[in-house]
Amino acid sequence: MGTLSKSLYMAIIAPSLLAADFLHLGKACEMLNESEAAWFHLDVMDGSFVPNISYGLPVIEQIKKTTTKVMDVHLMIVHPEKYIADFKKAGADILTVHYEACPHLHSTLQQIKAHGMKAGVAINPHTSVGLLKDVIKDIDVVCVMSVNPGFGGQKFIEHTYQKVRDLKQIIVASGAATLIEIDGGVTENNASDLVQAGADVLVAGTTVFKAADPKAMIITLKNA
Repeated sequence: MGTLSKSLYMAIIAPSLLAADFLHLGKACEMLNESEAAWFHLDVMDGSFVPNISYGLPVIEQIKKTTTKVMDVHLMIVHPEKYIADFKKAGADILTVHYEACPHLHSTLQQIKAHGMKAGVAINPHTSVGLLKDVIKDIDVVCVMSVNPGFGGQKFIEHTYQKVRDLKQIIVASGAATLIEIDGGVTENNASDLVQAGADVLVAGTTVFKAADPKAMIITLKNA
């Protein structure tokens, strides 16, 4: 399994397979395996929590067979606690649930860790990072949504920079080792500013898969 830790001065790049050509998904996985991306970011949408439906367990199981890199699974679904064991079996290394979908967040995080996965929490653009203070030490990755979840290719929300700075202060003050992940609208134009604000992991879908040279774009983002 690939690293979960951020290397000095370099962001972890987690290309989102949602933006890949699903008729040639195997080729997309092969490209990422050969690239400097450390994680595969896998968005699971149920058409209920977000207004879109993506892929699920069978696709993730097949992708897992193609790679030894970190499988970063982002659940944009209701009742994620019902499927923790299933996503572990499918190959998730990190399982991220939405704060807004978990009325018993601490319990859900404990369940994820009990199944041997790293626990992530995603927050929507309207959700304050301050709401995570009481559980920050239980969170391995906070996924800050910099667009409204559900669709790729959206415009980056500028207030995200301040959210990242505020979240970094919470992490440092608590002595936690939590990584900050940015999901949505990440490009070569804002990657450096996000890293300077405190981001550790950059999720990039359209920016990577629509680039003339995806592997070169990954290097550009990594060196931001």
